[in-house]
Amino acid sequence: MTVLRRFARPMLASLFISGGYDAVRDPARLVPEVKSFVEPVASSVAPRTSLLPESPEQLVRLAGAVQLGAGVLLALGRVPRLASLALAATLVPTTLAAHRYWTIEDPAERDEQRAQFLKNTSMLGGLLLAAADTHGKPSLAYRTRGAAGHASDAVAAQAQSVVDHAHAVAHRIGDAADGAADSTTAAVGAVRKRLH
Repeated sequence: MTVLRRFARPMLASLFISGGYDAVRDPARLVPEVKSFVEPVASSVAPRTSLLPESPEQLVRLAGAVQLGAGVLLALGRVPRLASLALAATLVPTTLAAHRYWTIEDPAERDEQRAQFLKNTSMLGGLLLAAADTHGKPSLAYRTRGAAGHASDAVAAQAQSVVDHAHAVAHRIGDAADGAADSTTAAVGAVRKRLH
């Protein structure tokens, strides 16, 4: 499976590296395709946060930079799960902005945009699989459940040890109390004999 990952990750990342590079280098070329989607986002979201630029061109450049960087990381196998999630996060708005086939009236262009939309949907599925890939190791949730089970077993064993120790102490106290009672009874019996 390691060999498969070594080839599959760069193949999956190649489209994002190429598209991200183009978007960073020449965002103005892509703005007309996505303008109807990007402008409302830029005007409504960007003023509320300092993280997003207001210019549609800068938003396209930012998405391209994320795709380029995350694509390179995925291709190199560096933090592949995080890189896959970053690519998936940029792919959704990119797809909705550039391939809105349901708004196109020309049948030929609509079919082309639908094919691009479905291609991006397939890429999203591949990215989600790559994000979930644990390299054959148990997932974090599995390891957490296992650790919690071990901790629970350790606590239960420790609690049982405390209970056993408490029983032993109680037994010793009971034996001592029985011995004291027997001694007291014997002493009272001796005092009675002397008094009679």
